[in-house]
Amino acid sequence: MQMESDKQNFFERVYEVVHQIPRGRVTTYGAIAAFLGSKGSSRLVGWAMNQSHNACPGIPAHRVVNRLGILTGKHHFGSPSMMQQLLENENIRIENDRVVDFRKKFWDPAGTL
Repeated sequence: MQMESDKQNFFERVYEVVHQIPRGRVTTYGAIAAFLGSKGSSRLVGWAMNQSHNACPGIPAHRVVNRLGILTGKHHFGSPSMMQQLLENENIRIENDRVVDFRKKFWDPAGTL
């Protein structure tokens, strides 16, 4: 059961980082993994985001996109357009499931935390 506990601890650390993403900014699965010292674990960060939707307090998982700014996790938000709507509510423009001006909107936890 140690492995399950390790995964849960990793998820909690991911959630701590995601809570720090400023409104109107996005980061990537890989940036979070690298910040946590687990550079090759971007997929595990994605799994954490998939499990975050029932967390209390809520986790702003909509602010986490892939390395190209694509809304790859959008199908985990209850409706196909919910992730986009949440981002647009924060003045982030989305076109074709991709963050417009991704480099300007990108928030790097390593440079901030």
